[in-house]
Amino acid sequence: MTTTRIFSILLLLVAVAMGWYLVHSIKSTVDQKEKIKAVEAKVIERLEMIKKAELAYLAVNGKYTSDWGKLASFVENGTFYITQKSEEVITLDYGADSVVVDIDTLGTRPVLDSLFGSTPYKDMDFSQLKYIPGSEDKTFDIYADEIENRGILIDVIEVKDTAPINPIRKESNNAVNKKPLRFGSRTDVKTSGNWE
Repeated sequence: MTTTRIFSILLLLVAVAMGWYLVHSIKSTVDQKEKIKAVEAKVIERLEMIKKAELAYLAVNGKYTSDWGKLASFVENGTFYITQKSEEVITLDYGADSVVVDIDTLGTRPVLDSLFGSTPYKDMDFSQLKYIPGSEDKTFDIYADEIENRGILIDVIEVKDTAPINPIRKESNNAVNKKPLRFGSRTDVKTSGNWE
């Protein structure tokens, strides 16, 4: 065997190894991006579920809750009152109007059926609502409180992912959509998510 032939074989082996390495690194990057996208979709779905439950809790109880047990119990066992409102305008003798409002309670409906009745989550164990999809045992950070804004007490809520799978999502990012997935705010009346 000549040195040219040996050199050609070695060069071919190096080219094959480099080609395999290149294909493998590109494939692993694409696979990682797909995994991040799939897990973030599940996290967003869970955040949407939490948001629905918190908004229903606010409607029934007049405030948000930061207690996962209370929220899960509310979703599984709570009820909405079904009401009917009617108004009657009465013109008084001196020309002014008076409005009489009647609110009748017609019955109740379970929160679980109202929020998740026709979805695949009807049989979900809502005590697991606090756990971040894609993580072993990490939970969402939940903040619910009353703050003063222009002299008025308002209820605020923020729920965020404490263990983002995407390494780009950091609290130090200036862009809101690059921060860990969350909805709501600790300082403002809003319930929109940073993925919207």
